[in-house]
Amino acid sequence: MSRNLSAPCSPEEAWAALAPVLAGQPRVRLSKDAGKSYPQKHERNLTEALPSVPAAVRIFGKDGTCAAIFLDFDSSVAGQDWVQADVRAVETWLHSVGARWIEDYSPNGGRHVYVPLAQRVTFSEARDLVEALGTRYRTLDKTPHQNLLHGCMRTPGSPHKRGGYQELAMSLSMAYDIVRRPNSPTVWASMTKDLAPEIKAVRALRQEETFTSVTSHAPIITRSAGRMSRTMQVLAQTGLYDINRYATDSDARQAVIVGAAAAGLQLVDVERRMLQGIWPGLASFYARYAARHRLPALRRDWRNALTYLSKNPANRDRNHNVRRSPTSQPNTQAVGVRGSNLISNPDAEHRFIRTWRNALRIREVNYQESRTGMARRMVLRALGEAAHMTASRFIEFGVRSVAVATGLDHTTVGLHLRELRAEKDPLVTLVEEARGTKGDLYMLTVPEELKAAAEDATWHKGKIHALRPVFRELGLPAAFIYEALENSPGLSTTEVVAATRLSRSAVHEALDVLAAWNLVNRDAGRAWSVVAGTSLKQLAEHFGVLEAVAAQIQRYRDDRIIWREWLAKKVTTVAELLSPDDDYPWETFEGPPDDWSLSDMAFGRAG
Repeated sequence: MSRNLSAPCSPEEAWAALAPVLAGQPRVRLSKDAGKSYPQKHERNLTEALPSVPAAVRIFGKDGTCAAIFLDFDSSVAGQDWVQADVRAVETWLHSVGARWIEDYSPNGGRHVYVPLAQRVTFSEARDLVEALGTRYRTLDKTPHQNLLHGCMRTPGSPHKRGGYQELAMSLSMAYDIVRRPNSPTVWASMTKDLAPEIKAVRALRQEETFTSVTSHAPIITRSAGRMSRTMQVLAQTGLYDINRYATDSDARQAVIVGAAAAGLQLVDVERRMLQGIWPGLASFYARYAARHRLPALRRDWRNALTYLSKNPANRDRNHNVRRSPTSQPNTQAVGVRGSNLISNPDAEHRFIRTWRNALRIREVNYQESRTGMARRMVLRALGEAAHMTASRFIEFGVRSVAVATGLDHTTVGLHLRELRAEKDPLVTLVEEARGTKGDLYMLTVPEELKAAAEDATWHKGKIHALRPVFRELGLPAAFIYEALENSPGLSTTEVVAATRLSRSAVHEALDVLAAWNLVNRDAGRAWSVVAGTSLKQLAEHFGVLEAVAAQIQRYRDDRIIWREWLAKKVTTVAELLSPDDDYPWETFEGPPDDWSLSDMAFGRAG
């Protein structure tokens, strides 16, 4: 594509010429809410085509390094005049150290300064430099360079939330020359040398602060073979660590490697997470080596870790917080009146549940395509999946179990369950309310008005799923569509609309999201199918969604402990295991937590 770089440039030309070169990796995040947020689910491959909505390129690559320093001067902090003064000052400083830069401005008075680099620098190096500059310039927003996983910024040409675009403050020919001839390692060394006192100060400030990440208090995600501690996972993903514990990046990376080996991971697991961008923080610690030496360095560290663990077997659990905890299982005995076994034929129960699924499919058309309607559809799916797991139409658990399976808050689940069982001819019936440590007892019901149609209809192929973890990020419409394509591959867009009972616009947007993450593709005949090679589990790990699931499970485990402690104080005999009375803190808990959780739905069911 030829461009006249000397003429005044259009937004399309600025974007095509500069965005792909400045980005740390060829990915861009779109804002579907007029520039308020740039969520991960709206990330796409970066192309030269200008997006129609505000778009921010990813700053860091999968290897945890960046190709340019992005300086964002925010007019909302102290006004446009202060922004202009800070920009002039930082550009004077850049000139003094021999650096070249690109500048653009937004319609609201904010300004961006980009410093392209010939040799990529690590997340830690870039963060140190930007935080050091932040001590000099009040309006500089440091956050884009403080988040390895989500750091992104609009580049020249991007649409702006207030209308208009990011416009170059120089000619496109000059800007293009700068990205084609970026700043050398010598210039980078001059920049860091001049900022050495400020860099030392920001590092000292970090040392004084108590290290907390956004999920540092989240629980360990557990599995029967053991799993890395939450601290080690955060370190591997974000590159952030407590410098009071690890003096250097090398110390931090070795801790991650030892933690991974102690948890039972294999070297190939670690390599895959680094190469696929799941652990960019760990990858950034190896960026100091030439590309051809990074994997050999990792393998050397792995051998050292195995040697350490063989000599210190006690440290396998103690030092790296490996947890081994089997996921609790639901009671597989179908119960009616508490404890009585009503179901003796699992095959007959599975046939009934499939007929119930036909009734659910017919009834789903009644649920509006709203957040509430889709949430109720997902609650019913969670009940259906639980019924298949236990081979029984009777399901005994509390709202917190359904909350884990659906990604909803337990109070929201309670509201939906009350509304669902209050419907005329409901699909679920409350058989018995919770007592003591027992959860509510529900029964799947095929309404009389739907019985004939449900029994005559062909059973649908495939499984029914609650909300698999990755769809907490990608959204409920994407979950419904993915399930439909799993069970019936090769559907056209019109057929997807019919199969999911979603609107055409919602289907189009969700298909775009799924295609952007290589979960579905479209063949030459314009039929959609699931991409079998893309793992839902790995993508959920990439998004960090498993951490949110684990945090929710741990919250509910804590709730259960509090409930049992309260119960132990009030109860002396089994006959007194009744629902809590008025002095129980109902404002905190709407009912007794369940005896088992549906965490297997969250961890064990996604591909």
